[in-house]
Amino acid sequence: MDDLDGTIQTLRNAIALTASTKWMGIAHHKLALASSILSSLSTPSTTTSWLTRSPLPPTSSSNCRHFHANGFLHLPSFSSRATLLKSEMSRLVSGWDPSDAVVFRTDKGQTSAQGSSDYFLDSADRVHFFAEKDSLRPDGSLAEEFRGDKISALNKAGHGLHLGGAFRAYTTSQGVRDLVRELGYEDPVVPQSMYIFKQARVGGEVTSHQDSTFLYTTPRQTCLGLWLALDDATVENGCLWIRPKSHMERVRRRFSRNQSYFRGDREQPQMIFENEEEDGVQWEGTVPEGGAEGLFQAGFVPIECKAGDLLVFPGELDHLSLANYSDTPRHTFQLHLVEGPAAGVTWSHTNWLQYPRGHSFLSIK
Repeated sequence: MDDLDGTIQTLRNAIALTASTKWMGIAHHKLALASSILSSLSTPSTTTSWLTRSPLPPTSSSNCRHFHANGFLHLPSFSSRATLLKSEMSRLVSGWDPSDAVVFRTDKGQTSAQGSSDYFLDSADRVHFFAEKDSLRPDGSLAEEFRGDKISALNKAGHGLHLGGAFRAYTTSQGVRDLVRELGYEDPVVPQSMYIFKQARVGGEVTSHQDSTFLYTTPRQTCLGLWLALDDATVENGCLWIRPKSHMERVRRRFSRNQSYFRGDREQPQMIFENEEEDGVQWEGTVPEGGAEGLFQAGFVPIECKAGDLLVFPGELDHLSLANYSDTPRHTFQLHLVEGPAAGVTWSHTNWLQYPRGHSFLSIK
């Protein structure tokens, strides 16, 4: 049994402590220990680059080899800007008009929610705000409990945060540039950024997905996610669950612009999912059945983070997060970058996110 199998077995043993729906609190200390074991998986001396599918140079760092071999990299205390970024978001939300509220979803209602809204498409190079589905009244207005606390009603903000202010300063920081270069990127550009609120008690689950579904490149996939914890992220408040080594799998589906709509048929949704992989996992767009045990059986493990930690992973890595039923929020700032044209890579014209003609993605080369 290799290190990964041993880690998953440790997690299964933790779950076996209780069949209660409150297993998280009872088994938390063992899950944290198992997460620590996972973060220290052995790093091979040689491995293949996920990015190029060719052998890594012998001079590649340990972090680089771990990332390409296992599909993720957890970097503790990567940034000291968590408080600054949260303050910047509070300032931006203060200017948000809730009458523009649009719900963001990742469940079966995703196509109708995001796929039929100009507000979503127009957020490509702007900062738009998306509400939690339970924070709005049937008429679309904010529920009474959120009217004096707008930020608590939000699911996310995106997708052009990285283009200005404190968020741009972080995106273009030397630490981010050095990391991306270390992982083998030649011409890194940033198509989008998101601020995820994962609110206390109402933060919804994010179903199993691959980021390359939404950020597709050709002739190869190059999407890289940089997930910065702005609060401590725990099992209780909805930390990320990943499926290690799934980054070498193919993209299962694409979230594409519906050509029927853009050619004039306004009865059709703007966006549609198109299957790429016929034999994809059964839980795509959902969460594996069977509760926590079902997650572990499917190969998922939780990665708990402290505020300031960074979790880095390729666009094909299978990941999700559970709902936040705790009393603490779990804010994160997430960058997604891809290789640019100088690396021989093209941004798909069918991706939902398209900048206005003549505008280019921010380069962090």
